[in-house]
Amino acid sequence: MSDVRFFTDEDVYGVIAPILRRAGFDDVSTPEAGRLRPSDESQLIFATAEGRIFVTFNVAHFAAMHSEWMRQNRHHAGIALSYQRPIGEVLRRLLHLGNTLDANAMQDRLEFLSD
Repeated sequence: MSDVRFFTDEDVYGVIAPILRRAGFDDVSTPEAGRLRPSDESQLIFATAEGRIFVTFNVAHFAAMHSEWMRQNRHHAGIALSYQRPIGEVLRRLLHLGNTLDANAMQDRLEFLSD
């Protein structure tokens, strides 16, 4: 079982979290965590405190936030970015990420879920 833990943003398909859990990953979505209203930075702070990789389709904003956090010497548990793709493609890429990198490797890492 992987030590990678995910926190999926509200713009990510709601079925992703339960499917990842069935595959053996610890994933919580923003609705499940009761976090539908907080700011993007607040969401990343929450994910960091929980040791979770933040997964979002909000590519430009979180890529910029990652750069700003690194410039400020702030740390996070990882950010996984993807453009909106079919559910199966997003799942395949997240499963690959979770089976390839561990939580330590994802520290402060910005990972694009690309081909």
